[in-house]
Amino acid sequence: MCGNGCDGRSAVTILLFLAALPAGLAAQVKVDPEILAGLEARAIGPATMSGRIAALDAIPGPPATIYVGAAGGGVWKSSDGGVTFQSVFDDHVQSIGAIAIDPSNPQTVWVGTGESWVRNSVSVGDGVYKTTDGGDRWTRVGLTDTERIARIVVHPRHGDTVFVCAAGHLWDGNDERGIFKTTDGGKTWKRVLFVNRDTGCSDLALDPQDPRLLYAGMWQFRRRPDFFTSGGPGSGLFKSTDGGETWRPLTRGLPEGEKGRIAVAVAPSRTSVLYAIVEARRTALFRSDDLGESWTEVNASNTAQ
Repeated sequence: MCGNGCDGRSAVTILLFLAALPAGLAAQVKVDPEILAGLEARAIGPATMSGRIAALDAIPGPPATIYVGAAGGGVWKSSDGGVTFQSVFDDHVQSIGAIAIDPSNPQTVWVGTGESWVRNSVSVGDGVYKTTDGGDRWTRVGLTDTERIARIVVHPRHGDTVFVCAAGHLWDGNDERGIFKTTDGGKTWKRVLFVNRDTGCSDLALDPQDPRLLYAGMWQFRRRPDFFTSGGPGSGLFKSTDGGETWRPLTRGLPEGEKGRIAVAVAPSRTSVLYAIVEARRTALFRSDDLGESWTEVNASNTAQ
């Protein structure tokens, strides 16, 4: 049907032609296999921020409820395990950075607006929102100048105690960034970890067995029209042993010198084990087996050297 002179566009035309034929007739059409062998798939989108999923949380058992936050498309809810989704945040800002379901009351859900993946197409948020009826109605509960929120953590037994990891402004410095804590369900907030006006929070993890233990990645960054700076003396990994009231840096076994963005997670199977990805001159994945007191590099194969 086509000789060696066919190009990629001809190959696509052949595929469309075959797809349009009845099944029996298509089987009788002969196509040079070398033509199709040279046809490679390529991504055609989406490439805008509305195509990115920035946050997700789910109830671990029935009724299989999932909340998804999009970079530019608001909050979506599924009540059937992801088979169908419904938009539940249309009346509010559509850039989402964090979602957290209250473990003690799944009808209460917290949303942090402002995507924290700070590419040049990123939008901004206007604070923290809360629903107590499964997403039917939302109330903004503060932190309006954070612009972007990377993580929200809810106390596993006391739902009114919530921690917000605020990355802060992208294009300039500001004071409403770092880690904030509320003990009254969002009526009032206290900033419990602040490094400087150029350093925000990149990630936050809470020990579910001992909620007094928290771990936070702090990240100094700045975007300009012609470049992006990730890292600086403000970046680091921090730990609290008193429910977020005081913090101290963790350094043993981690890269020396200036660091960039840090992600941290507590192993749910054994909470003395932690993992952290640390952006540095040698970016790598690190593991701690002693509640973050010391760290060992375990993988750098997928990072720049």
